Amino acid sequence: MNVSRLEKLEHMRLRLEELNALMSSEGATENILEFTRWTREHSELVSIVEDFKKYLILEKNISEAKELLEDPSMVDMARQEISESESEKALIEVELQKKLLPKDTNDSRNVFLEIRAGTGGEESALFAADLLRMYMKYSEIRDWNLEIVSEHQSDLGGFKEVIARITGENVYAFLKFESGGHRVQRVPETETQGRVHTSACTVAVLPEPDEIEDVTINPADIRIDTFRASGAGGQHVNKTDSAIRVTHIPSGMVVECQDDRSQHKNKARALSVLAARLNDLQRQEQHKEEAATRKILVGSGDRSQRIRTYNFPQGRITDHRINLTLYKLTQVMDGDLTEVVDTLLAEHQAELLAIADQSN
Repeated sequence: MNVSRLEKLEHMRLRLEELNALMSSEGATENILEFTRWTREHSELVSIVEDFKKYLILEKNISEAKELLEDPSMVDMARQEISESESEKALIEVELQKKLLPKDTNDSRNVFLEIRAGTGGEESALFAADLLRMYMKYSEIRDWNLEIVSEHQSDLGGFKEVIARITGENVYAFLKFESGGHRVQRVPETETQGRVHTSACTVAVLPEPDEIEDVTINPADIRIDTFRASGAGGQHVNKTDSAIRVTHIPSGMVVECQDDRSQHKNKARALSVLAARLNDLQRQEQHKEEAATRKILVGSGDRSQRIRTYNFPQGRITDHRINLTLYKLTQVMDGDLTEVVDTLLAEHQAELLAIADQSN
């Protein structure tokens, strides 16, 4: 391990000791926000420092074992100790390198999941419904909660657009690479001659801003309209103007929310979705600037990029960013996204490690 990484790890070790002292000091919880920041930082450092301490112990063991090589009676034992310690040290070093990678500050956030039908008409809208069901099933597997914020159904029961809020542990970390174009190849229900059609949907995964985060939206830049909710929701929503439409005039973004009977709650949720979209727009601009010097394929987040194809006749799913092909389409559509997501995360880590190595 190079000197700069060792120095960084030593700094983390000292910082953890400082946090332990701060958190156990008298009056530590008087400032709850500051104590919360300490707690969060402490939880991030503990695992890294524990691995670093193991690394230092192994280095010491190797050094002591090498000294024993000078004793003929201890050579075999020393060589075995060196071999085992070197192997364990190499594994810990890889883990430390991963843990030292820049953290995505949004990983722990809840998300707004937006699915929109694209080319393909009704078949595209039906595929949007299939994608929503897939994410619902995956959310159940991960013990997340998914609730519909807004929906625009098609004539055949699909979705022209649907927005869902997913809450739980590290939702954005596991779903952030789902943004992009999703293509489906299958025989549509409306096809009478059995021909395979190609349709597409776009998916956007937007981290939800913290309630305490200052998301500045100029009141003069938005127009808020109320209207009578339509579709599912019972008699109440059809008799009151509880639905909300928020228009962000400078960008032209429009967000509707009619999920709740309360106009106040619908307004708050719509503004939260708008804030998430505006933050995402800013983040996309930053990604474009980074792409001028390097391209992280998995993490580009380009909405226009075709990222995945779902081929129903062949039972095949292909992620084009990492050339991953799995013949388990039925399982994936039933929410078994674990292999796809884990592979994407591993590839992203490998890319970041390669960039880190180039800069050192």
